[in-house]
Amino acid sequence: MAPLNPTELATTVKSGLLSFPVTHFTPTLEFDEKRYREHLAWQSSFDVAGLFAGGGTGEGFSLTTRELDSIVRVAVDEIAGRVPVIAPATGGTFSAIEHARAAEAAGADGILLMPPYLTEADQAGLIEHVSAVCASTSLGVIVYSRANAVLTDLSVDILAGRNANLIGFKDGIGNIEQMSRIYARVGDRLIYIGGLPTAETFALPLLQLGVSTYSSAMFNFVPEFALGFYKAVIAQDRTAVYEKLNDFVIPYLDIRDRVKGYGVSIIKAGLDCVGRDGGPVRPPLQNLTEADRADLATLIKRIS
Repeated sequence: MAPLNPTELATTVKSGLLSFPVTHFTPTLEFDEKRYREHLAWQSSFDVAGLFAGGGTGEGFSLTTRELDSIVRVAVDEIAGRVPVIAPATGGTFSAIEHARAAEAAGADGILLMPPYLTEADQAGLIEHVSAVCASTSLGVIVYSRANAVLTDLSVDILAGRNANLIGFKDGIGNIEQMSRIYARVGDRLIYIGGLPTAETFALPLLQLGVSTYSSAMFNFVPEFALGFYKAVIAQDRTAVYEKLNDFVIPYLDIRDRVKGYGVSIIKAGLDCVGRDGGPVRPPLQNLTEADRADLATLIKRIS
């Protein structure tokens, strides 16, 4: 099946929940293609609007360029057009261009442009960075605004006007004033995606600012709960949202926040807890302790 064009991708992505599949590793921390394929098949069997291969929850930051290309190709092959596959473009401008071109060659449907690595840049430089990556591919591009690449409303407006294939803005900051400014200036020219850690926590208030979807990490191991939460948000059912926050999301955050880096580790541990073998994380991340894993298992049983 041919990849979606940018307009088709934007329409599809904004229509439902998104997620980042974990990347499976063997006990010696090599890519485990078999388990990754099994996970992708399971994830894409649900009503999800897009999957980000090799993203943050997929430990994209720990993958070599060759591994990243393999993971994107496996995802495209396994999912076979059932769900859009969005690949990451990371690092400096020329690395990100290389990743974007490789993703297009692999048959991905779109690009998530991550912040440049370990460098500070002003808005003019960020505009050139994003524009250069957009110009390197015909795929739809979603820019991730966070860390050292936080875009202002004026910059987003310039980028949207300059790059026809820039389809989305993913917010990793949660600044209400800034999101209000961006939506007021750019409007529906772009789609807006929530990208804060455990995005469920912020989903309801950000909906009022034009952020119509978000990427759910917990979809990896409790997909039915994640989809139910998303439906409650879209329906603006405050009672249901806050019940789910209290029953699961906030206690889950309490476990996640015990150790730096648990944001990814807890997802793989969650897969273990539901019998789907998430496997280990690569350093510098660390796996959950047995005590923390036991607390997570107890919490999951509460909503099972």
